[in-house]
Amino acid sequence: MTRTSLPQFGRFAIVGGLGFLVDSCFTLALIHRGIDPYTARVFSIALAMMVTWRLNRALTFETRGSDQAAEGFRYFTVAMIAAVLNYAIYAGLLLSIPALPPLLAIIIAIGSVTMLSFAGYRHLVFKSAV
Repeated sequence: MTRTSLPQFGRFAIVGGLGFLVDSCFTLALIHRGIDPYTARVFSIALAMMVTWRLNRALTFETRGSDQAAEGFRYFTVAMIAAVLNYAIYAGLLLSIPALPPLLAIIIAIGSVTMLSFAGYRHLVFKSAV
């Protein structure tokens, strides 16, 4: 990580924290409503993905005037790779440690893919803002 990317990573962490709140609160709310934790997480990841794209676009990478359709496609592609890894870690933890609270599994999974996500967004999605 370079000196110039540190402030950007700080903003990314704040946006990610908000995404985490959306993801975890929505997952837990759906579980509370009777949806299994695996299905609930699919919906919450999708919602968090939309929220973080808009916030990363405006706050983290300060992108203005680019082709949002192309950018959205690139963001979705990187986010899906991260989401598949995130979900695999989450599901693997819940399956291998049945007593593990879903919230702890979410924290571990998100923490495991954070740097991959940042690098993908910085270098592939919002490359004109770097």
